[in-house]
Amino acid sequence: MQIILYVVIVLHVAVCLFLIGVVLLQQGRSADLAGAFGGQGSQTAFGPRAAANVLTRLTTWSAIIFMLTSISLTVLYVRSTGSHSVLEGAKPAPVSAPAKSGK
Repeated sequence: MQIILYVVIVLHVAVCLFLIGVVLLQQGRSADLAGAFGGQGSQTAFGPRAAANVLTRLTTWSAIIFMLTSISLTVLYVRSTGSHSVLEGAKPAPVSAPAKSGK
């Protein structure tokens, strides 16, 4: 069970680094010359950007893998160490009767 945890950790770190790189490589919507002056002229003059290019697909799939490895790391860690609750060793609060009114 521990070996699976370590494999998922290595995969998770690799996906994190890949996701950071892919996001940093992407061009923003206004990253061209017209965007520097507040206009969208070159976007409309040269046609719209492709909505699903390679970097977008890589970002989507690496984000999905990141989320799956995050969930699986949580599940594997809880199963390997046992269930630990914050309230596990807490003592119950004493039960007190409501105050009587003095009428």
